[in-house]
Amino acid sequence: MRTAAEYRESLKSMRPNIYMSGEILGRENLPGTDIMELTYELAHSKEIQHLTTAKSHLTGETINRFCHIHQSPEDLMAKQEMTRLSCRLVGGCIARCMGIDAMNALSVITYQCDQVHGTEYHQRWLEYLKYWQANDIVGCCAQSDVKGHRKRRPHEQKDPDLYLRVIEKKKDGIVVRGAKAHNSFAPLAHEIIAIPTRFLTPEEGPWAVAFAVPGDHPGVKLVCRGARYRDRVPEVASPLSGKGEIESLTIFDDVFVPWERVFLCGETEFGGQLALLFSLYHRHSYTGCKPAMSDVIMGTTALVAEYNGIERESHVRHHLAELISVAELVYGCGIAAAVKSSKAPCGTQIPDVVFCNVARKHAGVNLYHEYDILAEVAGGLPATLPYSEEFTSPE
Repeated sequence: MRTAAEYRESLKSMRPNIYMSGEILGRENLPGTDIMELTYELAHSKEIQHLTTAKSHLTGETINRFCHIHQSPEDLMAKQEMTRLSCRLVGGCIARCMGIDAMNALSVITYQCDQVHGTEYHQRWLEYLKYWQANDIVGCCAQSDVKGHRKRRPHEQKDPDLYLRVIEKKKDGIVVRGAKAHNSFAPLAHEIIAIPTRFLTPEEGPWAVAFAVPGDHPGVKLVCRGARYRDRVPEVASPLSGKGEIESLTIFDDVFVPWERVFLCGETEFGGQLALLFSLYHRHSYTGCKPAMSDVIMGTTALVAEYNGIERESHVRHHLAELISVAELVYGCGIAAAVKSSKAPCGTQIPDVVFCNVARKHAGVNLYHEYDILAEVAGGLPATLPYSEEFTSPE
């Protein structure tokens, strides 16, 4: 397993292809780097290694759980608990779920496609997984196409590249063109896994494609937006000070992908299934990260209530009870999804679809209500609070 320092060094060796603020950048000191580093640090923390590491079902070696293919309900619950713990520590997205959620979905769909079409996708994927686990890879799932006219299917668009597609098949691979949007932390990923975003019709074979390429692969351009919390002076710094994030519009400008990295190509009936299964795994990840966000919000609400001297007022206690209820309802649904999970023919454990979606519904509906609670209790204080330097000024 890599260390955080080794991860940072691995980013330095990647080709500069980050387009941000009018510049072409490398990967040194991008917003969110410290968040990704934490996923490596936690895997080496002995107190929680039962959560942050797992045994590879391929090699039997100990690996980072962010590289693991779930084999049991216990694996799903450990992933969920690890996600909640790590997201609490960074105050938001832990950033590494997208890649491994896509890998779990690919494990199932490549096997199923091979059974129907006699293809070799699953064996390719297994070889790729060995590389992934041996090198403790950070992956980003690039799923959401830019779409264009929302009422038109991929093959009906005036510009066929509004959905990522195969434009050429060669003896040694394929050439793809298009773009994927909303790719969280893609500039900090070693690998980008592209998958379909919707169900596809029989005439949409070119758009039924799934593959993986290095984040700095020729023809891949990451058009990015980054942000980070302000740093604070040490006297009033918090664990979240300076934390940041970065998103990418990922452009595939006639990118060549060798066949060994292609996991779907033209099998339209499996495009939508892959899209849905990735979403299912990712919604199970939500049952860890969204309760963590509620934890942060409720802790901040309790702190500001105490600061204002109203921590024992009935409306504050009612609000805190609401926050707790939402967090544990979503988390409980994630546990239920693991307990009621099923094993796919390939051996991968799949969380229950009903409980995952119930959790996602409650998390999404209640998130802005949680913000409302915090804003109501905090009042105008956060909006005009001076910067941290003023609290330590000798004046």
